[in-house]
Amino acid sequence: MIDRWTHAWVQKPLNVFAKSMIGRVTPDQLTFGGFIIGMLAVPLLAMEWYTPALVAIVINRIMDGLDGTLARYTQTSDAGGFLDICLDFLFYSAVIFGFALANPEQNALAAAFLIFCFIGTGSSFLAFAIMAEKHQLARIQFDNKSLHYLGGLTEGTETLLFYIAICLWPQQFSILAVIFGGLCLITVFTRIYGGYQTLSRIQS
Repeated sequence: MIDRWTHAWVQKPLNVFAKSMIGRVTPDQLTFGGFIIGMLAVPLLAMEWYTPALVAIVINRIMDGLDGTLARYTQTSDAGGFLDICLDFLFYSAVIFGFALANPEQNALAAAFLIFCFIGTGSSFLAFAIMAEKHQLARIQFDNKSLHYLGGLTEGTETLLFYIAICLWPQQFSILAVIFGGLCLITVFTRIYGGYQTLSRIQS
């Protein structure tokens, strides 16, 4: 929901860092490196080391911003965009799985519900992107995204803030996960409705 504002705010420092990396590392290396660092959050969460896990999560998100910015300064590729989106969705669910491992009795059901909601947000996002590409729709919200971007109530910024919250207050994970999952479901239904209406108008 607020990505359209935070994107512009974080892009300036990302541009500076990305320019300094030209010729030293490739965008795909940043993507994969950020994924590996982010996945370290799973064992850290399982051991209930929440602060180190949060550090891994934040580094992952920073590197996720850097890889796309670096690609725009060097050479964007469909392969890189594909890798980025796949690893992003794996990372998002892996963090929630880590909380289930940390306290299965208290967290497992809420974690399962949230991953269910993530399936909805991810599938609605990607399904619209496929159809938008087929019909050559103009980019929505962000011109520099690899995929056609259909927004919603819970986007990247909200998800990061949620991850920060559950790492700072892990005992409240179940409550926060159910609340965030509910917001994700609203995003799913609005995306399905908006995407369906958009595509219906194109074919009518």
